[in-house]
Amino acid sequence: MYNENVTSAPGSVSQVRETTGVLMQIAKGLAISIFIVGHVTKEGVVAGPRVLEHMVDTVLYFEGDRYASYRVLRAVKNRFGSTNEIGVFEMRGNGLEEVENPSEYMLSGKPENASGSVVACSMEGTRPVLLEVQALVCQTNLAFPRRTAAGTDLNRVNLLIAVLEKRAGLRLSGCDAYVNIAGGIRMNEPALDLGIVLAIASSMKDQPIDEKTIAFGEVGLSGEVRSVTMPEQRVREAKKLGFISVILPEVCRKQAMRVEGIELIGVKNVREAIRAIV
Repeated sequence: MYNENVTSAPGSVSQVRETTGVLMQIAKGLAISIFIVGHVTKEGVVAGPRVLEHMVDTVLYFEGDRYASYRVLRAVKNRFGSTNEIGVFEMRGNGLEEVENPSEYMLSGKPENASGSVVACSMEGTRPVLLEVQALVCQTNLAFPRRTAAGTDLNRVNLLIAVLEKRAGLRLSGCDAYVNIAGGIRMNEPALDLGIVLAIASSMKDQPIDEKTIAFGEVGLSGEVRSVTMPEQRVREAKKLGFISVILPEVCRKQAMRVEGIELIGVKNVREAIRAIV
């Protein structure tokens, strides 16, 4: 295997194309693998001309919070397989080692009987990952309430807060709201919507959610809980880790019933979801 470490980008798109084309010919002619290493901008894209990403077979991102011990290897392009697959690795004394069960690793240290905490499920490629969604809601002392989000999209959080106020009657306009995906990992799948909604409602009502319950589902602007992909795989992962109940979209309940030995609570809207936890 041959590693090509590109430390400086050529001056033009044509030079990038020419250099990469030569490397591809070498790789195909000698049946070897070539790694082109570059850096990522503040916007999260590969620095330099985007033509480089189109010419290679796979684009991998090596992610992770600088203060966390684990790193995530994410495939954002794969010509011969599925995209957005991840591998989770932990930095140990002898180097990076694979984390065989990322869900169990992400949930380690979860607090007991704490309001504003719920376990949600996100699909990364074909792998279900369980993670803890935390929310803190408190009265504000500011003219404009503070809203922050770590590990997920802030605009999406603001949208879900508006849905809760309009469709569920929660008075959040005078409250600060903080949402966090525990562990420093970043997730943006729509299936996390229901977990965020329940975490905010739990903190607002100061009502803990059962520790053996997980939630997943997309929330629409009308407050409806919409279907998500691969509900059976999500429920199966929850059962494997010892969870006893799942709050999920009602339209996904029939498909998830193939997994036995776990309670399925189907909900049609955010009101029903909130009633399921109080």
